[in-house]
Amino acid sequence: MSVTTTTHLNLRGTAREALDFYRSVFGGRTVVVTYKDAGAVQNESEADWVMWGEVASDNGFHVMAYDVPSQLPWNQGDNPFFVSVRGDDAEEITALWGKLAEGSTIVRPLEPAQWAPLYGMLTDRFGVTWVLDITAPYNG
Repeated sequence: MSVTTTTHLNLRGTAREALDFYRSVFGGRTVVVTYKDAGAVQNESEADWVMWGEVASDNGFHVMAYDVPSQLPWNQGDNPFFVSVRGDDAEEITALWGKLAEGSTIVRPLEPAQWAPLYGMLTDRFGVTWVLDITAPYNG
């Protein structure tokens, strides 16, 4: 038996847009089930919101997201989590950083750090804070 963990993003009305954006950065496939698809519509204006969604790619990237319906409490919070993307190829991490950085707020630029050959942190337009780093020696 094996166990894996996957970041699950709780958004309000922007889950599909977020999943599409992350697929454009990391590749892979997107699967979305709306409240309408599941026969679980409680508010007609939210029928096309994501009840369950994910992006999964062959390189191991996987993130899930859904839209918290208006009848449930939701607060994006302050730093409730970070999504960490770790790799061993500086070119790949740098390319992903470049795509994620579009429209994002850079918290810490992607550069060498005391604990990693490359490390950077940004908050994207959905309020999700991403940490990207490489784990192999950097020869750049």
